[in-house]
Amino acid sequence: MNNPLKSISKKEWIIWICSVLTIAISNLVIGDVDFLMLLAAWVGVTSLILAAKGNVWAQILMVLFSVLYAIISWKFRYWGEMITYLGMTLPMAIWSTVTWIKNPSESGKEVAIQALTKKHVIVLLISGSIVTVIFFYMLQLLNTPNIAFSTISILTSFFAAVLTMLRSSYYALGYAANDLVLIFLWIMASSENPVYVPVVINFIIFFFYDMYGFLCWKNRELNFN
Repeated sequence: MNNPLKSISKKEWIIWICSVLTIAISNLVIGDVDFLMLLAAWVGVTSLILAAKGNVWAQILMVLFSVLYAIISWKFRYWGEMITYLGMTLPMAIWSTVTWIKNPSESGKEVAIQALTKKHVIVLLISGSIVTVIFFYMLQLLNTPNIAFSTISILTSFFAAVLTMLRSSYYALGYAANDLVLIFLWIMASSENPVYVPVVINFIIFFFYDMYGFLCWKNRELNFN
């Protein structure tokens, strides 16, 4: 539970500042500043850059982001996103916080990386299939718009959340895949209401952060080995 700000380099601070400015400007251009969206986006990018560093505060911020994003999703009736983040991402972030604290690296500055086993992969695929089917029927009952992509989002979110808890470097690829799905979902929402354009920009930024996180974890994994 060290000071998370000390782990961020000057280049990463510049990237973070550019990201939050881009998000703020996108809201101003639309002409309808939504402070909830701004707060969620800023919490999100901060969580992702700390996740790239393997800092446990990333998971603590993810708990807050899950609540904020669920509220935004509720406003547009994206029930799948709301249920996913409140019922899956949020509790998994809490679980990940515990596992990350219990499994520090030798330096103690970040979480230790764990290699996936065949058992991990098999359980992940089986549980992912079960969760997706259950959530699909729930979304049908709620008449969720764009249900196919909402279902795919649930699957990618589940993989990302579980891989994060397992301390696998592939967690970032799970979130990056989820970002691509969400970019499409919110583009469709923006076609009905332009106020959601900043959300599209948010997830485009999130995608690059997640890819950066994957590279950071892979580099640390290779150096350790």
